[in-house]
Amino acid sequence: MYCIKVRAGTSSAKPTCDDIGILGSTDILAVDQAGIDLIYQMPADQRRDIAERIESRGGLHQLEYMNTLGMGSREYNLVEI
Repeated sequence: MYCIKVRAGTSSAKPTCDDIGILGSTDILAVDQAGIDLIYQMPADQRRDIAERIESRGGLHQLEYMNTLGMGSREYNLVEI
């Protein structure tokens, strides 16, 4: 039996963007779209790293495909509670 210890996150860079909070919805597409929109509304210096990761991994394509499959709506209303 082998045991592997993983030190996840110990060498990762510190976040460069503010916390956008917790989003919730019964519509998976709407909540994903809201998260992306909140990220892209951040100042450029804060969103730069996360936007690069989203775009370099085809993250925006996921929203388009979910919409094509009819998995929800890209329209939403943010309600702060």
